[in-house]
Amino acid sequence: MSNLVAIVGRPNVGKSTLFNRLTKTRRAIVSDEAGTTRDRQYGKSEWNGREFSVVDTGGWVVNSDDIFEEEIRKQVLIATEEADLVLFLVDVTTGLTDLDEDVATILRRSKLPVILVANKADNNVQIYDSYEFYKLGLGEPVCISSATGSGTGDLLDMVLSKLPEGNADELEEGIPRFAVVGRPNVGKSSLVNAFIGEDRHIVTDIAGTTRDSIYTRYDKFGFDFYLVDTAGIRRKNKVTEDLEFYSVMRSIRAIENSDVCILMIDATRGIEAQDMNIFQLIQKNNKSLVVVVNKWDLVEEKSQKVIDTFQNAIRNRMAPFTDFPIIFASAMTKQRIFKVLETAKQVYLNRKVRIGTSKLNEVMLPLIEAYPPPSTKGKYIKIKYVSQLPNTQIPSFVFYANLPQYVKEPYKRFLENKIRENWELTGSPIHIFIRQK
Repeated sequence: MSNLVAIVGRPNVGKSTLFNRLTKTRRAIVSDEAGTTRDRQYGKSEWNGREFSVVDTGGWVVNSDDIFEEEIRKQVLIATEEADLVLFLVDVTTGLTDLDEDVATILRRSKLPVILVANKADNNVQIYDSYEFYKLGLGEPVCISSATGSGTGDLLDMVLSKLPEGNADELEEGIPRFAVVGRPNVGKSSLVNAFIGEDRHIVTDIAGTTRDSIYTRYDKFGFDFYLVDTAGIRRKNKVTEDLEFYSVMRSIRAIENSDVCILMIDATRGIEAQDMNIFQLIQKNNKSLVVVVNKWDLVEEKSQKVIDTFQNAIRNRMAPFTDFPIIFASAMTKQRIFKVLETAKQVYLNRKVRIGTSKLNEVMLPLIEAYPPPSTKGKYIKIKYVSQLPNTQIPSFVFYANLPQYVKEPYKRFLENKIRENWELTGSPIHIFIRQK
């Protein structure tokens, strides 16, 4: 499981710009207006062969100065509890502020490694201006310009030096790991309790009861795997904190260290934006998926028409990846919970499928000949050979073509769909590569 780095700081110091720089994306919206970041951004960063996860804290509520400060305090508290390292951003162009000092006070009390990052240091004069941040008591500020990239290499070197080298993992290898994920109060711990047959994980009606990741070895009825539930006791003084941010950061932990994700959706509320956020985390990490519509016992009408409507709504929201099982269950009444285990086990086996090269070519080449890639710039693309790559985390297939650069995404999806039609790969993501023959 990769380490988690949280970027914190008051509004408009350049957190989203730094996030985009570290993850080499442009997903986070950048603006001069304070409070632009509403949704938490999550991404991967790689430096010198090591990978870590980055979270851009955001979502300030701009009503008054009091709420402003309170929201920043919440974000910093969550980051110090959930992350392995905090990047505390300050702005050399505006200098030290009361909000910076408040955040620094929280960070000093935590035992977490903190790197003080002085952003917007675009020239030598502004580097001298950074010395006033020594007052924060967090060591020497690292001067960078996240907009131009200046100093970010030194920052990344320091990040790697403070992150632990790998994680000591005492879990037995070769046993599948199933993560139970979903937004707060959807019934994750109830489902795990139903599997185990004991109230190992505390279940309450307060959303966000879950606190710590727990691994449970399940070895009953022919099933042998680890259940990864982000479960534990929520401290009472934390109930007012930002539950959405908690669920995302907890989900990152559970998803990264799993093989199959059991995504739970509340049947009484339908699929919501937070469900989609967690689904996107699963996709980004290339994990297999089983969707469980929980609390099905509370739905009054259970006709086939209602089931079909529910399934279509879920698949439409999660398109283009639609080849995953959907199970309607109830953790409270234990309705279909063993169906969930059976399906998760099958999805894990699908993830490990190996298809012979001769069989692949026998099936796929006639389909490609019947429906070849569309010609581009008057050039015809010919795919002559296909094989499955060995020793990959998920099924990965390489198609050898004369002009691989002209094969577009829609045709790759066509190839993926044909593979899924001919082999049982339900629930597992697939990688399609086009290479020069």
